[in-house]
Amino acid sequence: MIKKVRKSYSTLKWVSGIMLFFILLLVVASRHLSSKFQPIIKAQVRDLVLNSTDSLYSIEFSDVSTNFITGRASLSDVKITPDTNILKKMVGLKHAPNNIYYIQLKELAIKNFHPFDLLRYKKVKIDLLLFDNPNIVMVNKQLPFNELKKPFSDKSPYDYISKFVKELKVKTIDLKNISFKYVNKNSAIPEVDSIKNLNVTLKNWLIDKNSVRDTSRFYLLKDVVINLNNYTFATPDSLYHINLNQLDFVASSGKLNIKSFSVVPRFDEMSFGKTVGYSKDRFDIQMSNISLEGINLPLYVRKQELYATEMNISNGSISVFNNNELPKRTEIKIGKYPHQLLQKVNGLLTVKQLNLSDIDLTYAEFDRGSKQKGRITFEKTSGSITNITNSEKIKDKNPFMFANLTSYMMGQGKLDVKFKFNLTAKDGAFSYSGTLGGMDGRVLNRITRPLGMVEVKSGHVKKLEFNIDANESLATGKVKFAFNDLSVALLKKEEGRDHLVRQGLMSFLANAMIINSDNPKADGVLVAAPIKFEREKTASFFSFIWKTLFQGIKYSVGVTPEKEKKIREQIAKFEKIKADREKRRLIRQKRKAIREKHGL
Repeated sequence: MIKKVRKSYSTLKWVSGIMLFFILLLVVASRHLSSKFQPIIKAQVRDLVLNSTDSLYSIEFSDVSTNFITGRASLSDVKITPDTNILKKMVGLKHAPNNIYYIQLKELAIKNFHPFDLLRYKKVKIDLLLFDNPNIVMVNKQLPFNELKKPFSDKSPYDYISKFVKELKVKTIDLKNISFKYVNKNSAIPEVDSIKNLNVTLKNWLIDKNSVRDTSRFYLLKDVVINLNNYTFATPDSLYHINLNQLDFVASSGKLNIKSFSVVPRFDEMSFGKTVGYSKDRFDIQMSNISLEGINLPLYVRKQELYATEMNISNGSISVFNNNELPKRTEIKIGKYPHQLLQKVNGLLTVKQLNLSDIDLTYAEFDRGSKQKGRITFEKTSGSITNITNSEKIKDKNPFMFANLTSYMMGQGKLDVKFKFNLTAKDGAFSYSGTLGGMDGRVLNRITRPLGMVEVKSGHVKKLEFNIDANESLATGKVKFAFNDLSVALLKKEEGRDHLVRQGLMSFLANAMIINSDNPKADGVLVAAPIKFEREKTASFFSFIWKTLFQGIKYSVGVTPEKEKKIREQIAKFEKIKADREKRRLIRQKRKAIREKHGL
């Protein structure tokens, strides 16, 4: 959604050329007040549009009205279209623009025109220029010869008006209720985006002999204000609604603010995957107070490059749910780490720093074995991500993206984590390190009971430290997990029961033979767990991180492959003893039955 709004910013570029025809309209209208001169006005307006756009655009309209006394003029049923033959010639001459526009509107009106300034000083001053319900189609084709083109044309807009007036100044240009369609022709199959109910206000538009060199202006404007309210659209797969409430952008400050943004699933948790037909992550996103600062609008208009110095997101939540009871869809996820996906974004994107504040993250999963839902939360997540970019120029200077985040696991344990992403590594190299502070181990039962069939009966987490280097296929490093008084119960699902039950013997063996109740032990030596974990090609980025850390946690509490093998052997012995005991019991019952039958 934000991408669509950004694309609409470049609607301002056509204003400088098209608006010039109003100069002639006003000048001629000031001399010819009678309606009999309307054909002359129409002809000269058409000529001016052709001349001011090098014959690329033509204008048609059904009627023109002027009132010199009230300072109002208007065109009705306006249609502005490009000439494709002229465009082809301009491409051949390497003089064509990247953006072409098709424009229709019911009325194009001037209000509060000051004729005294025109008659006495040859200056056109207008308070308001209104575009009523414009329908705009913008076609973008990035042309190589425009890459190094100067931001201003060789011919100044003042050259077009100087023979009529000395100055043209419009205080406000309002484009109300815009319907905007963006057609991207930079790939084999054109991409089309559209947006409605958009409002754009252009402030203090000035053409005189010096305005083109005024560095405080862009495209002869002092400011551009964009507003969008209550915009909603469905995703192409019909699984979500995207909602955006109150977007405001001010070009002079480079600030964009969004009051609220949400991605709302159309189906509840259990119905979502069943509708899709396989196990698929379901996202529910609610965000408020989103802002971007330092947006370079002229850069985006010229090259479709979004650059912002800072982005802020606060007071939001991201919830992910997956029903693993459903069939899994095999999908290779190599090349889909966050920093790898960033490099695949169409168009250049740079955000120097993203700040997060009070974001709640939740991952939940319905387990096919336990028939229950497990949930892990990271609450009040805050921090920053720096150097978010796919620009080769910026990556040459700084090839790393950093993330420093603080969160509270299950609302208790403070988690500090740092990520370092190599933006140029072909194998997706990254590293992460961090610490988890003290917490009651029993709060982990919300995820260990339903997803691991393990209940933490007692245990206190003192500290968890980790330092991992990873790429697309392998993670290596070390985990240090300090805890004490750890005791667990192993669970199972029994037919006919809606809750899990403890496995007494198995739990006893686990605590006696596998689980380390304390680390460090009485000798004070903290046992660190070395990590070497191979990634499944179908595993997501976050799944890979979690399973890597979980391996270190398992090894730290004693659940090593060697001990798991040992307990399986011990369990097999107990099962054999149990089976032999049952066999002897059946033999005794059979002998007893025979004796009773014969009266012995």
